[in-house]
Amino acid sequence: MKHVIRTAMTGLAILSIMLTRAQDKMPLTLQQTITLCLQNSKQLKIDKAKIEAATAQLREAMDNRLPDVGVNASYLLLTKPHIDFKSDGGSGSGGSSIAQPSQATYGMATVNIPIYAGLKVRYGIESARYLQQAAESDAGYNKEQVVSNAVAAFCNLYKSGTAVQLVKENLGQSQQRDHDFSNMEKNGLLARNDLLKAQLQTANIEMALVNAENNLKLAMVSLNLLAGLPEQTTLQPDTTGFYLQQQLLSVDAYEQQAFLNRKDLEAINLRKKATEASVRSAKGDYYPSVGLTGGYVAAYIPDLLTATNVVNGGIGVRYNIDALWKAKAKVETAQASERQIAAQKEMLNDNIRLGINKAYQDYLSAEKKIEVQQKSVINATENYRITKNKHDNNLVTTTELLDANVALLQAKINLEEARADKVLTYNTLLEKAGILVNNQPKN
Repeated sequence: MKHVIRTAMTGLAILSIMLTRAQDKMPLTLQQTITLCLQNSKQLKIDKAKIEAATAQLREAMDNRLPDVGVNASYLLLTKPHIDFKSDGGSGSGGSSIAQPSQATYGMATVNIPIYAGLKVRYGIESARYLQQAAESDAGYNKEQVVSNAVAAFCNLYKSGTAVQLVKENLGQSQQRDHDFSNMEKNGLLARNDLLKAQLQTANIEMALVNAENNLKLAMVSLNLLAGLPEQTTLQPDTTGFYLQQQLLSVDAYEQQAFLNRKDLEAINLRKKATEASVRSAKGDYYPSVGLTGGYVAAYIPDLLTATNVVNGGIGVRYNIDALWKAKAKVETAQASERQIAAQKEMLNDNIRLGINKAYQDYLSAEKKIEVQQKSVINATENYRITKNKHDNNLVTTTELLDANVALLQAKINLEEARADKVLTYNTLLEKAGILVNNQPKN
């Protein structure tokens, strides 16, 4: 109940932000992004419908334990039959005639209560229950996927926005440099060729900004659609707590958690149990079915018969002899499904191990990239400072200055992307271990 209230309050807070800041950029934290994506996920809505369908199938299987009740009534118009009763007591061809009714009415009610049906009912219910639980596990697995996609979309938006910001800053510096170079060229202090080189780089930066802004718009539309927001909403990623240091466990620890918590593994285990129950249910065709039967019959044929209160009851036994050869194919089909599920489980186990090892190495690589890129930014900054001083003193060419500027811009972009990738790879590792949803901070 507390979780529901917390989620509702989060949704109201986000809606309030949207209404009060409709004309401004909408700040959005990673946790708010996840909450919105969970609330508006189309996949989770599909999963909910699948669970409802599986629950209905379970109820249908359980209904097989209930009595079968039927009522039948008919009104018939009859032709005039010729009925001649022969007798041995007299000679000749004479006979006795009886009434010739032109209509008949009858009705009956029957009740059949199953007692034993080769355990088909029991195992049918068992199979349906496992499939219903498997549908719920599928929804749990897809919930992890929704959270993972939300994190990826948020990180992509952050990287795109940072790239636009850095390129704009660099473009402003480049345009200022063009202005300075233009004055120097007019005063004969700079070769026109160097001015043209600088202007060409400015044009390249402008093109880079166009591409960066295009990527930002697409990233924003993508996140808006995932979060159920209007696609034209302008989002501003709030990275508060984005760079918290995470405590990394061992690969074995994550693998153990995966085998305990992965919902897709839980779902395939449940489906395996469902197929085992299906095999036992199919074998039930080899056995007879037994049930209590009862009925009531009433009939009326004018001038001939009136029957009321004809009540019957007893035990009925039914055995289909053809099941001896027909049920074999049914059993083999169920057994083949069981073997298929078992093979799929083995393959999933391998994929889980591989996925965790890859995610683990990706996270370590992301951490290392941050260290490398931080040094690169420091070195590129110092290199640009030295190169600019030398250029101001005519010790290096304009080309070297422009190259140093490009290297500094790229180093800054790479650093921000590495920081976002670290967040993404850590959450991917949690998702592969099946603990991503449970490790999200509570609002």
